Amino acid sequence: MNAPLQTPVTQALDALGLPYQVVQHARPPKSVAEAAAWRGQQVSQVVRSLLFRLDDETFVLVLVPGGYRAHWPTLRRYLGRRRIAMATPAEVHQVTGYPIGAVSPLGLPRPLRILADARVFAPDEISMGVGVRGAAVILSPATLRAALPRLEVGDFAVPDGQETG
Repeated sequence: MNAPLQTPVTQALDALGLPYQVVQHARPPKSVAEAAAWRGQQVSQVVRSLLFRLDDETFVLVLVPGGYRAHWPTLRRYLGRRRIAMATPAEVHQVTGYPIGAVSPLGLPRPLRILADARVFAPDEISMGVGVRGAAVILSPATLRAALPRLEVGDFAVPDGQETG
């Protein structure tokens, strides 16, 4: 019998006494659509954690639902920044402790400003990175809010393929 997967994500949720479920895949999913299908979810239930580097070399994590992408003009305006950039894979690992494809806003090694698109909280159940590729944590939006009380929620994303203007 295999021991349950333990990561900083599951440890953070356990420490708070919050409910969740971990799912492991035979291999890392190649897309958000594949991840959703394997988890029995809609694409919009898969939460992507995107790390941005600001012009002062600080970082912000932005949570967007599957099928959406971060809206850069809105992020720049909200953050009061002229320039933002996607973090490099090395920066993602250094700042979050997680590899790309497994990033979570939970269990981070250091406090980080986290923004979430309001659409993340629409479904009854969501899934996101659990800290290792090929697995995910499934939880309720209420659990995510309870785990991240300083989370900033707003309209930070647009549907994939929509022009940003």
